[in-house]
Amino acid sequence: MAAVDIDVPVDPEPQIHNQADMERQAEGFKEQGNIFYSKKDYSEAFNYYTKAIDASPRNASYYGNRAATLMMLCRFQEALEDSQKAVRLDDCFMKGHLREGKCHLSLGNAMAASRCFKKVLEMEPSNREAQQENKNAATLLEFERLADFGFEKRDFRKVVYCMDRALVLASACHRFKILKAECLALLGRYPEAQSVASDILRLESTNADALYVRGLCLYYEDCIDKAVQFFIQALRMAPDHEKARLACRNAKALKAKKEEGNVAFKIANYEAAYQLYTEALAIDPNNIKTNAKLYCNRATAGAKLKKLNQAIEDCSSAIKLDDTYIKAYLRRAQCYMDTELYEEAVRDYEKVYQTEKTSDHKQLLKAAQLELKKSKRKDYYKVLGVGKNATEDEIKKAYRKRALLHHPDRHSAATPEVQKEEEKKFKEVGEAFTVLSDPKKKIRYDNGHDLTDDGGFDGGDFDANNIFRAFFGGGGGGGFTFDSSPDSGPGNFFFQFG
Repeated sequence: MAAVDIDVPVDPEPQIHNQADMERQAEGFKEQGNIFYSKKDYSEAFNYYTKAIDASPRNASYYGNRAATLMMLCRFQEALEDSQKAVRLDDCFMKGHLREGKCHLSLGNAMAASRCFKKVLEMEPSNREAQQENKNAATLLEFERLADFGFEKRDFRKVVYCMDRALVLASACHRFKILKAECLALLGRYPEAQSVASDILRLESTNADALYVRGLCLYYEDCIDKAVQFFIQALRMAPDHEKARLACRNAKALKAKKEEGNVAFKIANYEAAYQLYTEALAIDPNNIKTNAKLYCNRATAGAKLKKLNQAIEDCSSAIKLDDTYIKAYLRRAQCYMDTELYEEAVRDYEKVYQTEKTSDHKQLLKAAQLELKKSKRKDYYKVLGVGKNATEDEIKKAYRKRALLHHPDRHSAATPEVQKEEEKKFKEVGEAFTVLSDPKKKIRYDNGHDLTDDGGFDGGDFDANNIFRAFFGGGGGGGFTFDSSPDSGPGNFFFQFG
């Protein structure tokens, strides 16, 4: 007869002894964890509390102890999970509720934190720690409210201030850090914003908000291609990320419009380039560096179109956005030179030369200083009404016209004030002709030299009538007469020689 296998009842006593041993072992692990915790060796404390939990997974205090250790290691999300496990095992575990609240607070969830602290206060109304932490939760909520209001009003400095204060209470809150970083980027503080975003990405490489802020910094630093890559990556992680989608669209549109303007400028279609740069400027007013370049580009197109005053305004707008933008200073200085605003030109060239001491910039500054010096003298070209490249014949014709126009005899019937003014102008016309009709004096005058040593025009020995008589061929006792009789008509002159 074959042997039959039968189930032999197992004495339950060994099982009971085994469970007791496990609990004793768990207590031993907990005690060792406490020793390491007191020595601030939190990593070893964590290991022993984990062993205690493995040996006795239904003990709430073990989870509570490990949660405390994880909090010291700044691993607040894991600490939160352990705290929640502890209070699920024992709803009266007051330290568990308190630690859960602290984790919520550190992670930026003030409302959940407040619920936990209120639970503690229900069990122990006089618990000072819970009272203080509940106040901290209320303070955190107020900072959030103020930050939201500030962001809505585009008061980004206020948002940064509120987030700095909030992060003192919620040091592990990525949401607060991202909001601060975004506002830093909007304030143009790109290195700080990048640092915050990069720190988060090192811990959580798929954080869509951090990817967006990293892209935003690149976008505002005019690294548009790289920025688009980050925006696209953020959208892969979070397809509904509206800010990343808008920024990506703006970046692509801005790049395309700017490039269209550049192409139009290169083929000398300045009107089209001017319009395209204008359209690009309307895309995103917050993009300071790109808009500074667009203003400068539009100024260059405007200068080509002889819109010099508008070009100056555009350069000023570019400098207001980026006061280190050398090209904008150079463009504005040239426009100032073209409009004969030499003091302004010298100021801009001085700024450029102080920043970049190149030989080219030094030469531009010297040229502007020379023109400024020349502008402070009488402009003999303007006195005669001729251009600076006027020929000898043009200078003579201009003198003839102006000398006859301002000759004192023509204004003998005028008031004393008018006579005095016309006599002054007549003298200036003579001075101008004396200088510009003499090749040597003209060269010295054009080069900005002082002509005082060449005969001086300070009202001393200079006689404009002598110049006039010499020009018109008068000699001896000849005179010049203006006929003001009714039959003569206005402005008729004739010479009378003795």
